Amino acid sequence: MPRILAIDYGIKRTGLAVTDDLQIIASGLTTVASESVIPFLKDYFAKEEVIKVLIGEPKQMNGQPSESTPIIEKFVADFKTHFPEMKVERVDERFTSKMAFQTMIDSGLKKKQRQNKALVDEIAATILLQDYLTRKMI
Repeated sequence: MPRILAIDYGIKRTGLAVTDDLQIIASGLTTVASESVIPFLKDYFAKEEVIKVLIGEPKQMNGQPSESTPIIEKFVADFKTHFPEMKVERVDERFTSKMAFQTMIDSGLKKKQRQNKALVDEIAATILLQDYLTRKMI
């Protein structure tokens, strides 16, 4: 079965997560510099079969678009230009970064390790993807 990939796009860094072949478990893939994400994905898609990409949609608490929405929208347009055949689904990413940080605390990571923003982005993408998988099974 092909995989599902989640993208937590940010101004500086982009967290990536991917499912297993059975689309049951989400795992962190990596974090890449945002300006390198398209070349990274070209290489990844050449090696791995991906059926769908989830891209986080930043929203404020009231459901309105956040201030980073124009940046994400530009990335989504760029992504669709480079990968026109790929299915893209936007998913609410509210709280994923906070949940990622809390996950790091709960797992016992030391303060120095929790300051690793790249790890936070990767975990946030994993949470986004696992939440999607859980909702899909309900």
